[in-house]
Amino acid sequence: MREQQICMAQSCATDVRQAVAEFHAAVMQADTELVVFFCSSKYDLSVLEQEMRRLFVGVHVVGCTTAGEIGPAGCVQHSLSGVSFPPGSCVAVSGLLEDLVDFSVEQGYAFSQALLQNLEKKIPGADAENSFALLLIDGMSEREELVAHAMQYGLGDIPVVGGSAGDDMEFDKTYVYFDGHFHTDSAVLVLVSTFLPFMAFKTQHLVVTDIRFVVTEADTDQRVIREINGLPAAAEYARLVGLKVEELTSTHFATSLVVVMIDGVEYVRSIKSANPDGSLSFFCAIEEGLVLRLARGANLLPNLEQMFATINSKIGKPQLVFGFDCAFRMIEIQQQGLIEPVNAIFRKNNTVGFNCYGEQIYGIHVNQTLTGLAIGTHPMGGRGYSDE
Repeated sequence: MREQQICMAQSCATDVRQAVAEFHAAVMQADTELVVFFCSSKYDLSVLEQEMRRLFVGVHVVGCTTAGEIGPAGCVQHSLSGVSFPPGSCVAVSGLLEDLVDFSVEQGYAFSQALLQNLEKKIPGADAENSFALLLIDGMSEREELVAHAMQYGLGDIPVVGGSAGDDMEFDKTYVYFDGHFHTDSAVLVLVSTFLPFMAFKTQHLVVTDIRFVVTEADTDQRVIREINGLPAAAEYARLVGLKVEELTSTHFATSLVVVMIDGVEYVRSIKSANPDGSLSFFCAIEEGLVLRLARGANLLPNLEQMFATINSKIGKPQLVFGFDCAFRMIEIQQQGLIEPVNAIFRKNNTVGFNCYGEQIYGIHVNQTLTGLAIGTHPMGGRGYSDE
C-alpha cells in the first residue's frame, strides 16, 4: 500500500461551495490528523464555515482569512488553499484564545502551557527537537507582539511561527477558524509533534540607508506615529522618500521601508496607511523615542532562492513549506514583475500559506518578512532544525 503523504491543494473557484468541495476532494485522507487552510475574505464566510463543518466531520481543522493565498496554483487572490496531514505523520493539538482586547502575558503563558501539557499527554517525549507551533492571529487585533511573546515564553524552545490574518487589504475585519467557526479578536495556536525533520525560518530583503529619524510623538496603543523629528509624521516621511503626502500609496510603503535596529539586527516596521490627520498607522509596535531608518527592498528573488537552498541543504527537499509572506512583499513582487519566478520557487518547494498583515517567528512580530516552517520528507529520528 502506498504510504500516505501530506496533501496540498488550492481551489480558485469563486463559488464558495465549489471551492470547499474541490479543496475537500483534494486533501481528505483516511483518519486525517490535521487540516490547515487559508481563504480569501471575499468568500461568504458563513457559507464557507458551514461547508467546512459538513464535509470535514470529525476532522481537526484550523485556518484563517488572508490578503492572498499561496498554494499549488501559486500566489492567488480569491482562492482556498491548505494542507492535510495523514495519520502517523504527526500528532497535533490546538486551542482558541479569545478576547485579545483584554489579553495579558500571564493569560497567554497559561494558555500555551496547558496546550503543551495536552500534547505531552499524547506524546510524552514532545519537545523542541520534534515539535513546533503554528500561530494564526486576528490581523486587526494589534495584539500580535504580546501574543507571540507570551506563546513563545510558555513553550520554551519550541519554535512558534505564524502569520496575522488578512482581509484582502480592506483592513476592516480578519478572522481565524477554529472548531467549525470563524472568530475575530482571537488567535489559534496549533502544536505539532512529528518524526519528520523540520526547520523554522525567516528571510527579508532590504538595504538600510543612512537616513535616520526619531519618533517624537506616538500613540503606542493604536500603533500610530503622529510626529517624526517634531514634524507631522506623514509629511516628514513623504519628504524623506521624495514625495508629496498625497502621493503616498501602499506601493511606496512596500518599497520605502522603515526599520528599527535591535542588537544589530534590522526589523521592519511596515506602514499601513497615511491618515487624514497627518499621522501614520503601522502594522507593528511603535513608541516614542525610537530611532528609525529608511530601507529599500533589494534582490528579492536571489534572497528567496538562497533561503530555499538553505532549507534543502539542511532537511532535504521539503515535503511542505508553510509560508507566511507579508502582503506588502506581494505588492513589491507584483510591482517588479516577479510573480511568475516567485511562484515557480514556491511551487518547486511545495509552499502553502498566505499573504498576511504581519509575521511571527520565535515570539517576535515582524513586517515585510517571509517566515515559515519547512517539513522534510524522510524521517530523521524525529529531530527538527532551526535557523537560529
